[in-house]
Amino acid sequence: MKTLVIGTGGREHALALALARDPAVTEVHAAPGNPGIGAVATLHDVDPMDGSAVAALATSIGADLVVVGPEAPLVAGVADAVTGAGIACFGASLEAARLEGSKAFSKDVMAAAGVPTAGSRTCTTSDEVAAALDAFGAPYVVKDDALAAGKGVVVTRDRDEALAHAAGCDRVVVEEFLDGPEFSLFVVCDGTVGRPLVPAQDFKRIFDGGRGPNTGGMGSYAPLTWLPDGTVDLVMEQVVAPTLAEMRRRGARYVGCLYVGLALTSAGPKVIEFNCRFGDPDIQPVLALLTSPLGALLSAAAAGELGAAPEPTFADGAAVSVVMASAGYPEGSSKGDVIIGTETLLDEDDVDVIHAGTARTEAGLVTAGGRVLAVRATGTDVADARAKAYEGISSISFPGAQWRRDIAAEPLGAVEGAAVLE
Repeated sequence: MKTLVIGTGGREHALALALARDPAVTEVHAAPGNPGIGAVATLHDVDPMDGSAVAALATSIGADLVVVGPEAPLVAGVADAVTGAGIACFGASLEAARLEGSKAFSKDVMAAAGVPTAGSRTCTTSDEVAAALDAFGAPYVVKDDALAAGKGVVVTRDRDEALAHAAGCDRVVVEEFLDGPEFSLFVVCDGTVGRPLVPAQDFKRIFDGGRGPNTGGMGSYAPLTWLPDGTVDLVMEQVVAPTLAEMRRRGARYVGCLYVGLALTSAGPKVIEFNCRFGDPDIQPVLALLTSPLGALLSAAAAGELGAAPEPTFADGAAVSVVMASAGYPEGSSKGDVIIGTETLLDEDDVDVIHAGTARTEAGLVTAGGRVLAVRATGTDVADARAKAYEGISSISFPGAQWRRDIAAEPLGAVEGAAVLE
């Protein structure tokens, strides 16, 4: 099986590594990829937002399966262009990707499907926002209705901050605050059937203790030993199955990864948000633990044959990913800073480096984005994997590097950002 991964980040590197481990995958290609992906895949200089170009590349290399990683190409309809060319594609269609592309649409689907989630109001004027904030009370949750790379949400007790965030968006969704620890569940879907992967937890804020602004994610770990038995089955029954049915009813059959962001509230798990792709970095530890073939799983989903495919299997133990970000992130990023030390981890059996914002120049490996790379480690348990990941972090350096020191430090799962709200 020839596979083509679309994207440039850590998620795509983790996917490429997992696909390369699949005995049935004969070739891994990526467009445009990054230096880390280039170690396991053939890279192609193609714009991931150009559906026609992606479809043409897939045709030219004889790809059997295209995996579209990021949300922006999915929302732009790249998966539609690939399937329109007669090539199997794991990735939501333009219509289905509205589950992430529009928070208002997502909330409408949840309401129609009876999915447990936070109460919400969609607002387009300052008066509507003010009324919604008063109705739900503090802590205030304000979400940009459009794509914002994981940084369009403000959770605060400061009403003026909530109003200011809303003023910078065309349309927002104001929600009630959900208490309880957050977790991510990735479900591989074929439109009718869903196959859940191991739940993970992502640390969104830039500073230790859940402080500072939201980022795309500063680290993650799996599995979640604190999650009550039966939680995944409950989410599949109350969230995933009715959502897939509602999307079919709307003529937008959902094929791809349904990312379910949840809060384990006192009333049970409730949905914070849907995304239409694997999350980054929270998919990284999940894929590190995956022991069954990824290519076969994604191919079955693309073909609508998940019901006949084996359930995914995972190794015992745990995995942790810790992100190193460039100076100025998340407000900006520093590019061109030389990265030293990644080569020292190349021969480690249980530690690897996942590239995201990196580039190769005459100066060597350099920073090329906000989240530069992640050190991912597996271990006998979370504490063991965490120790190995931070030992790996200590061997890598670049000017202005920043990372959190508390990723997976408390496996019982304190609410990310709770310190800010106290």
